[in-house]
Amino acid sequence: MGAPDVQLPSVGPEEGEVTLYDPDILTKLDWSKVTHMKNGVTSATPGEGLLVRPLCKADYDRGFLQLLGQLTKIGDISREKFNERFEAMRSCPGHYYVTVIEDTQLGQIVGSATLACELKFIRDCAKVGIVTTITLLAGEVGCYKMGLDCKDEMKLFYRSLGYSSEKGNDNTMIIRF
Repeated sequence: MGAPDVQLPSVGPEEGEVTLYDPDILTKLDWSKVTHMKNGVTSATPGEGLLVRPLCKADYDRGFLQLLGQLTKIGDISREKFNERFEAMRSCPGHYYVTVIEDTQLGQIVGSATLACELKFIRDCAKVGIVTTITLLAGEVGCYKMGLDCKDEMKLFYRSLGYSSEKGNDNTMIIRF
């Protein structure tokens, strides 16, 4: 059973404004197996005055970056830089799903989550040189951290490369640059 009909916002992206991904995908989410959501909350019915939708360029003016700044350092991001990153992510369909919750009464972004779908070559392609190279590459291209999930028996190996266990999730290893 899918979510109830999702209404496209009357507040939020202006008519004709491009979103990061097709908002129709939110109507296809199957909430029937989600038992921990209270009061029938879904992406279609997040609560009165709230709207769940894809990120759009106008969210620059709706407090999206300020919201992210509550969790981490974001730096000084101009509208031009924001739009460039938006278009770079949008040019990779099926890879980036930045989803926001907008308070439609305030016209402000009050929640956000990002799903990044990564294409991988794992198992037989994994070698020490590859892990070291990709770790260095992540720092070189400006990533602030690199993360991976591993089995218990691999933690010592990743620690030898500078990774440490993420607080609260011992099998997620991270390295910060």
